[in-house]
Amino acid sequence: MAENPLPSGDLKKLDKELKNISRFEDAVQEISRGNLKFGICILFLVMVGFFAFTQVADASNQVFIVLAGLLGAYMALNIGANDVANNIGPAVGSKALTMTGALIIAAVFEAAGAIIAGGDVVSTVRKGIVNPAAMESDVMFIHAMMSALFAAALWVNLATFIGAPVSTTHSVVGGVMGAGIAATGLGAVNWATMGKIAASWVISPVMGGIIAAAFLALIKFQILFKEDKVTAAKKWVPVLVGFMAGAFAMYLTMKGLKKLWKPSGEVVMLIGLVFFVSTWVIVKPVVAKAAEKIENRRRAVSDLFTIPLIFSAALLSFAHGANDVANAVGPLAAVVGVASGADMTGNVGLPMWILVVGALGIAAGLLLFGPKLVRTVGEKITKLDRARAYCVALSAAITVIIASALGLPVSSTHIAVGGVFGVGFFREFLSNKKKRERLEKVLPEAGETGSDKGRGEALERLTKKQEKSRRRKLVRRQHLTTIVAAWLITVPLSALLAAILYWMMSTLM
Repeated sequence: MAENPLPSGDLKKLDKELKNISRFEDAVQEISRGNLKFGICILFLVMVGFFAFTQVADASNQVFIVLAGLLGAYMALNIGANDVANNIGPAVGSKALTMTGALIIAAVFEAAGAIIAGGDVVSTVRKGIVNPAAMESDVMFIHAMMSALFAAALWVNLATFIGAPVSTTHSVVGGVMGAGIAATGLGAVNWATMGKIAASWVISPVMGGIIAAAFLALIKFQILFKEDKVTAAKKWVPVLVGFMAGAFAMYLTMKGLKKLWKPSGEVVMLIGLVFFVSTWVIVKPVVAKAAEKIENRRRAVSDLFTIPLIFSAALLSFAHGANDVANAVGPLAAVVGVASGADMTGNVGLPMWILVVGALGIAAGLLLFGPKLVRTVGEKITKLDRARAYCVALSAAITVIIASALGLPVSSTHIAVGGVFGVGFFREFLSNKKKRERLEKVLPEAGETGSDKGRGEALERLTKKQEKSRRRKLVRRQHLTTIVAAWLITVPLSALLAAILYWMMSTLM
């Protein structure tokens, strides 16, 4: 019998040392990947700076335009790293798409949306946050816009680092407000507009959560809780997919394609109805055929939502690129326009090179740094299957449609994350309700315990600890706290940063 060449204590020590070496190698590889990503970002910024330099006709304003180009590119990278996660997170979390596939789809459609349907007039000042006429000079206006852009980008970068999906629109709004106050005082700010934006902190996630939970309730009670789930799916899945098609057709018409076409409300509703009916007609036989091959199980039925989820990720990314590219290039376009001799109180045109910078920056930021927030939205808040992820994606489109019709300002980020929380909390409600009902059945009858009060106290004691434990598994409170806190401080923190940066910039330049 062969003897062990090393004592057991030495073997354990060797095993521990090998594990330490493995962890060290993993850490070195992670640092190397981080350095590579950082290097790619620096190269992108250098290329943007050089290109911006070549676009300047007036040598006296070269510094302003090049710096604004760099800040716009930096902001675009941060939008891609943070904001886009809301569009693809549910699809990735439900395993409808792999991380790589989702990143590629989102990068392509974000860039396409920005270039094809990006706003031709995008000036953040034009939204009525700050009155540009209150600015004493063009230089003051340029300093304010650059400060706002830099402050917003810094905050979004920090939020991405701590794993909090935040609204880039609110970040830019806060930056413009802070810089405007620093430049001209409190009187320059349109406080009515700021009040509406503050209201959207509550409106967006609540609406998104309620709508997502409502559709999940429909799916559960009409399909997943039925004895014959396959038959129920054959009836309801085509209706739900058709509803999604109609909602996204309206969403893209109202938001994603508003630069190319601005139809009336009646036309938008007609488009939604046509897409709903036509999609229902097309999908019904397809679902019926697919249903013949699936088992009568929840997971199998939930998988019928895979294809709609993939389309929703692409369409949400296209609409997001068309709208939110303005958060990166709006202030940049304002600086370039004024530095080129345009009137700072008028609308600012958007040269194609600025739009391309925004589109490429968003795509690059997503591919390099997006996975962290994608995992947060898709996996870490609550567990998503494909039916739940479908509800989140659908709620994003419907909430924007309702809010736009009512004239309410909403944040796509808050809507999507609110939808995820809504799904999670609804699951908690059903789970806790079911557990309580089971416990009530096993408790002794009131007569056996002596009184109804005794039975109620026993029920409360039995359920309190179990319910608390169960809730933690369904919605992680840690992420809820972090995200809500980040939302609440986005505007004031961006404003404070912008005010400080404006003071520094006006002092040094």
